[in-house]
Amino acid sequence: MSDENKPERDPRKPTPTQIVIWVVVGGVGLYFLGSGLLGILSH
Repeated sequence: MSDENKPERDPRKPTPTQIVIWVVVGGVGLYFLGSGLLGILSH
């Protein structure tokens, strides 16, 4: 399992795949946070 065929990347620069994953995770997190707050406030 070697990564010699992968180009060197700047570790601080996220890949497009990582950006998509973070947007999805953040969106789901915000959805649950918002729905949880609405649930608490509506009771």
